[in-house]
Amino acid sequence: MAAPMSKAVPGLLSTFSRLSLGGLTTSRYVHTQVHPLLFRTSSQVWAAPMKKKKKADSATIIARETKRKKKFERQIKRLEKYGRQLKPVEEIVGDLQIKDDVESRKREKTVLTFEESEYRALLTKDWTRYCMTRHQHELSAIRAAMKSQQRALDSLREESEELYQKAIQVDEMFLPLEMKGPVETPPIKDFDPVDGDYIDTTKKYDR
Repeated sequence: MAAPMSKAVPGLLSTFSRLSLGGLTTSRYVHTQVHPLLFRTSSQVWAAPMKKKKKADSATIIARETKRKKKFERQIKRLEKYGRQLKPVEEIVGDLQIKDDVESRKREKTVLTFEESEYRALLTKDWTRYCMTRHQHELSAIRAAMKSQQRALDSLREESEELYQKAIQVDEMFLPLEMKGPVETPPIKDFDPVDGDYIDTTKKYDR
């Protein structure tokens, strides 16, 4: 029995050596000896067995399609009844409380008599004529002052060019005025502003 076993061992070694050389490129080497007899294992796949497809009942499919169809019909009826609803704009829509009280806020238009309407029309015309006359007087006074100023400058230039050049210079300190008004918010002493934190109050609507 020893002779056949000795002949079988080289054949097995050659077979395993060919298998080991023709393995996968991504492999792991597991061995405990020094000779070329190596064992290679393929990478782990972790595949799960395929689930058996359940055959759907025809009644269930019909019920599901009917429910879906009814849902679409309800949406179509809602659109036909209310139409396409736009996003509300606060500046246009306004306060609903004021809309409810709009009838109580209405004022009846005052009906004027003929004499009262004539009196108001004549009063408006008188006020218009007064404003026009005042405007013309102001323009005349400005033109007279500019002419007098130009005559004085011309006379000064004839006397001295140096004094004329000084006279036509703008005096920025003639009316010293410094104004400091209120700001948008009063300053807070020793206030350390937080950078990057804010609360988004933008309203979002579903399409």
